[in-house]
Amino acid sequence: MYRLVTIGEASKVLGVSITTLRRWEKEGRLQPDEITPGGHRRYDLVKLRPELFRLQRSDRTTVAYARVSSHDQKEDLERQKQVLEMYCASQGWTFEVVSDLGSGMNYHKKGLKRLLHAILQDEVGRLVITHKDRLLRFGAELVFAICEAKEVEVVILNQGEDTTFEEDLAKDVLEIITVFSARLYGSRSRKNQKLIEGMKRVVEDAEKP
Repeated sequence: MYRLVTIGEASKVLGVSITTLRRWEKEGRLQPDEITPGGHRRYDLVKLRPELFRLQRSDRTTVAYARVSSHDQKEDLERQKQVLEMYCASQGWTFEVVSDLGSGMNYHKKGLKRLLHAILQDEVGRLVITHKDRLLRFGAELVFAICEAKEVEVVILNQGEDTTFEEDLAKDVLEIITVFSARLYGSRSRKNQKLIEGMKRVVEDAEKP
């Protein structure tokens, strides 16, 4: 969202003189967002006064986020989504469900990036997850801190240990070791392959009932 205003309008919004704005520009403190072909400065009002353009809490949506680590957990992903949908509906909230299929160590998942972008754009008023680890294995606290700064309510349905905790943790540890062993020994080295095979056996043992 952009709303460009003249230097005169910008000075009124900020409560300073036009001379002050020009001095700030020279000092590098506040640069105009656009300079017209005629040399006129334009400032983005959204950047100058972002609070004027934030959605009110009642206008912001509830986002329910679900995640599993691998394709063989798709049934669990569907169960997560159903639990989230039923809970949000029972509360009478207007909501949408965002889901990911990927490791809890991966910060670049499509759904997670979409969720963070919406939070930063003040489009989210409430985040609902089944367990804290469904968000991220490490770093969930940082996302919660962003939510707090953006006045986003966080609802965690189950405070106890996730039923898939051991399985997911084993896979995440395998991912970490795979990356670091590849850096140490090379992705095709015998040491690397031997270490990975050993970890795979550990993961398989953790998945056994």
